[in-house]
Amino acid sequence: METNIVHQGNISEFILLGFSYDSNIQLSFCVLFLFCYLSILVGNFLILLSIRCSSLFHQPMYYFLSHLSSMDICYTSSVTPKLIGDLLVEKKSISYGNCMLQVFTMHFFGGIEIFILTAMAFDRYVAICKPLHYMIIMNRTRCHLLVLAAWAGGAAHAFPQLFMAISLPFCGSNEVDHYFCDVLPLLKVACTDTYIIGVLVVANSGLVALVTFVVLVGSYVIILFTLRNHSAEGRRKALSTCGSHVTVVLLFFAPAIFVYLRPPTTFPEDKIFALFYTFIAPMFNPLIYTLRNTEMKNAMRNVWCQDYFQKKHVINFKISNS
Repeated sequence: METNIVHQGNISEFILLGFSYDSNIQLSFCVLFLFCYLSILVGNFLILLSIRCSSLFHQPMYYFLSHLSSMDICYTSSVTPKLIGDLLVEKKSISYGNCMLQVFTMHFFGGIEIFILTAMAFDRYVAICKPLHYMIIMNRTRCHLLVLAAWAGGAAHAFPQLFMAISLPFCGSNEVDHYFCDVLPLLKVACTDTYIIGVLVVANSGLVALVTFVVLVGSYVIILFTLRNHSAEGRRKALSTCGSHVTVVLLFFAPAIFVYLRPPTTFPEDKIFALFYTFIAPMFNPLIYTLRNTEMKNAMRNVWCQDYFQKKHVINFKISNS
C-alpha cells in the first residue's frame, strides 16, 4: 500500500488506521456502527419533531433539548458516514481538505453541544432555585441569545483547532492512528516540533471541557442543596430531570477530559474513549431524555399516536362512504 503521497511538498491525503485490519472484525464493526448511527438519527429526529410539533417547544428546557438533538445529529454525522464507508474498503483514505473539514466540524458541533448543555443546566438552576422569576429570566429572547452564544462559542473553539491543524507541515508517513481526523493524532505525523501546538490543544480543548464540566457540576450541587426546601413530589420531579442531565454530562465530558486534558500525546485507548462522545452519548441522549421524562413521553404519544389514529379514522371514514 502506498502511504506517502506528497503533493507540492505536503501530504494530499491521510490513511486512517481505524480499529482493525481483520475483515471479519471490520464487518462486525460496520454493522454495529450502522445500527448505532440509525438509532442516533431515528431517536434524535423523533425528539426533534415531537418537540417542534407540540407545545413543549415553547418551554425553555425543551427548546434547548431540540437544539441538543440537532447538534447530536450534526456532530455524529461529521464522523460516522465516513467511518462506516471505511470499514467496507481496504484503503481508508481521506483527502487533506476533507480531513481539515472534519477537524473543524467535529469541534464546531461538539463545542455547540457543550454550551447547549451549559444552557440547559442554567435553565434547571433558574427553574429550581428561582421559580417565581423563571418565566421572566428564561424568556424566549434570552433563550435565543443563549443558543446564539452556544454557536458563537462553538466557532470560537473550532477555528483555533482548524488553524492549528492547517499550520502543521506533513512530509513523512500519512498514517493517522484514529478513525477520524483530529489535531492530536495529526501531531504524531507532523514533521516539526509540535510541543507548542500540543499545549494549545490542551488549553483550547482540555480546559474548555474541564471548566465547563466544573461549572455544570457546581450548578447541580447548588440545585441539590436548594431541593432540601422543596416538597417530596417537587424533589422527585427535579431529581429525575437533573439526573437525566447529569448522566448526559458524564457520558460526554468524562472521556473528553481524559483525551484532551493531559500532555499532548495519543494512546490506542483514545479511540475507545472517543466512541463515548461520538457514538454512545448521542445514541443514549434520546433514551435518557424520554424514558425518564413524563412530559416528553406524553408529547411523543400525542404527536405520533394521534397522527396515526387520525389517518386511520380518515381511511375508515372513506371506506365506509365508498
